[in-house]
Amino acid sequence: MAKTTDTVTDNFEQQLDELEKIVSRMEQGELSLENSIKEFEQGMKLAGQCQKTLSDAEMRVKILMSDIENGENLQDFNPDADANTAG
Repeated sequence: MAKTTDTVTDNFEQQLDELEKIVSRMEQGELSLENSIKEFEQGMKLAGQCQKTLSDAEMRVKILMSDIENGENLQDFNPDADANTAG
């Protein structure tokens, strides 16, 4: 089942908030090496997820703008289908 726009936005905001918290904890410099590595790994995962969400949003905007410029009917963006057609 596809995520709704609100769900994607909420997830993005939560991921970004958690990423900011991780950066803050790491900047304080009070974590052990092991905990710093764990925080870094989690931060990288979150950063990747945020980047994917932003890339999907950018693609959706491009599709919408292209459709509007070409006078076509707007279509729903399906990132899974788009990824399957990419070469």
